[in-house]
Amino acid sequence: MAAQSYVNHRRYVFMYHVVLFGVLVLTLVGAGVNLFKSLDDHQRLYSASLIFVLVICILLLFFFARIFALKAQDRAIRAEENIRHYVLTGKLLDSRLTVRQIIGLRFASDEEFVALAKRAAEENLSEEEIKKAVKNWRADTYRV
Repeated sequence: MAAQSYVNHRRYVFMYHVVLFGVLVLTLVGAGVNLFKSLDDHQRLYSASLIFVLVICILLLFFFARIFALKAQDRAIRAEENIRHYVLTGKLLDSRLTVRQIIGLRFASDEEFVALAKRAAEENLSEEEIKKAVKNWRADTYRV
């Protein structure tokens, strides 16, 4: 596996992001067509509408499962980086830093972390700007 960098750091799971999502969208389209064709047939209308609602529920579950996992990961990163800053400086991170900025800082090596955190707070750098400013990338391979 190539060393992690700004270019290749994003986690992409083909079976989840493409295959599962594609199957769910196709199922939603099929359920919508089935519901539309069942509007005149009261025998099938109930089951067609139930299938359509269930597919929407599964799509919502697909999105919320990802969002909830990422939110928990963001909280852990915020705590880890706050501790890291405390160990390096004896102070907590600047309160002006947003969670997104702290997430960008997690890739900075210890040598540049403190200065980059200070710069991010003072200049209000975005997460992407922070990641691009990292010179010695610190890989994070345990993310969701």
